[in-house]
Amino acid sequence: MSKQSFNIAVLPGDGIGSEIMDACIKVLDRLLADQPRFDLRYTQGPGGAQHYADTGVALPDSTLRACADADAILFGAMGLPHIRYPDGTEINPQLDLRKDFDLYAGVRPIRAIPGVPSVLADPHAAQIDFVLVREQSEGLFYGRLYPELQPKANDDEAFDLGRISRKASERVFDFAFRLARQRRSLNPAKGRVTCVDKSNVLSSMAFFNKIYWERAKLNPDIGADHCYVDAMALNLVKRPWDYDVLPTENQFGDILSDLAAGLIGGLGMSPSGDIGDKHGLFQPSHGSAPDIAGQGKANPTAMILSAAMMLEWLGEIHCMPEAGAQAARLKLAVDAAFAPGRLHSFELGGKDGTRAIATAVIEALARSQVTA
Repeated sequence: MSKQSFNIAVLPGDGIGSEIMDACIKVLDRLLADQPRFDLRYTQGPGGAQHYADTGVALPDSTLRACADADAILFGAMGLPHIRYPDGTEINPQLDLRKDFDLYAGVRPIRAIPGVPSVLADPHAAQIDFVLVREQSEGLFYGRLYPELQPKANDDEAFDLGRISRKASERVFDFAFRLARQRRSLNPAKGRVTCVDKSNVLSSMAFFNKIYWERAKLNPDIGADHCYVDAMALNLVKRPWDYDVLPTENQFGDILSDLAAGLIGGLGMSPSGDIGDKHGLFQPSHGSAPDIAGQGKANPTAMILSAAMMLEWLGEIHCMPEAGAQAARLKLAVDAAFAPGRLHSFELGGKDGTRAIATAVIEALARSQVTA
């Protein structure tokens, strides 16, 4: 049987992006070295805030073409706080990629990793395992995505245009119900969707909520409930282990995903995937962290787990269970690397940086006897 080759567009970006990307690719090379079914070919593309400062373009056409032609996009981090557009906003090409490729579902898994301390003292914290699903095509980011529709600011006031549409809401809710069904097939305790909104105050959110319950009725095999976003912020601190799949509006998802990452050790442990019907982009939830760039302190775990999400997605859309098996193997290797008493990353007060963490995951893979 011939080996299938997937073309991966690699966008390291700014700050620590290149460091964590290098570590991730080394881990992927080791992961896939001993299986015959498929491999990954990488096409690296420039882009980001520094590229904008150097050339006046944040994301060149060549990079966009590479992304369009790729089977998946592996994204490091883009943006630097001291480099901004003329309107004062930061350089965020990832928002443009979401728009260009209609990556409407921002999937943010939040899972406790054994050996990584939680900020929660409750013993149930070890059971944290839920997924935020952020609607990424509209919401309060709509004016940023479609600036030609955005009301103009002046010296007295500024506006941000928000939008909630039936089409975008239905597809993200359907995505959430499918995900919950998939998670239940792996764990019978899962299989519940909780809509997060502010429907008690905002008419757009009341519309969002109405559409949610319409879609819930079409998925009667999956449990469904609802929570206001402010109450959810409280509940994620008090009892996050109670939740499974949480679809929400763009801005709410942006905020809650950072809070949720804090429960499992920080953004360095939090992967994400930006998923559309035809394209998938996978990146850590954190930013470019220029304050530690070049020091070897960056935690590559979120980048590595994002690559595992990429393999899962490739396996699903190409009907290749071997890719899903390698994704599972990679997640197990991360868990083994962080087993109690082993790794202690810099952001958690330890001394293990990029190289040490990647090496520990590679060693765990070498110990693994699981094959595709």
